[in-house]
Amino acid sequence: MDSVFAPWRIDWVEREDKNPDTDCVFCAFRDEEADRENRVVARSDHAFVLLNNYPYNPGHVMVIPHAHTGEYGDLDDETLLDHARLKQRTFDALERGMGPDAFNAGLNLGGKAAGGSIDDHLHTHVVPRWEGDTNFMPVVSDTQVIVEAVEDSYDRIHEGFAEQDGTSVPGPDAAVRVEAPPKGL
Repeated sequence: MDSVFAPWRIDWVEREDKNPDTDCVFCAFRDEEADRENRVVARSDHAFVLLNNYPYNPGHVMVIPHAHTGEYGDLDDETLLDHARLKQRTFDALERGMGPDAFNAGLNLGGKAAGGSIDDHLHTHVVPRWEGDTNFMPVVSDTQVIVEAVEDSYDRIHEGFAEQDGTSVPGPDAAVRVEAPPKGL
């Protein structure tokens, strides 16, 4: 048996707008304003942070540049720097909100062979890890157990971003706005 009871997933399954009106789901989430509904946790000038709907662990997020490209070399310097700064703030938000012992972070580049399901819009996965967070389920039954509802993870990470200097929350269901640092920093 490969089943785990996850009643919190029904909201995602039954949502009305299952397929955004675009060829790229990341571009749709970049352009929409329904941040909480879409699980967009934070936004900066050139990138945003999206909670993964199929997390490896609670708090699994993706830092996604606004630019629609699957090629890392296509990103301009401003986007590269903003993406890197937002990743740094993501680690901080996850530490504040979830208290992991470590992180796995990386990009799947090079198409399907790299293991990613979306290869035409690059994104960096950030996965919180805890000592002892492995169990027998993936080994003996090829089943992963997620111990926290995605909505609860969203709230904890959102709060972790909101507590940082240089951020603001424009509304109750809006992503945390990460302000650009002053020029020269």
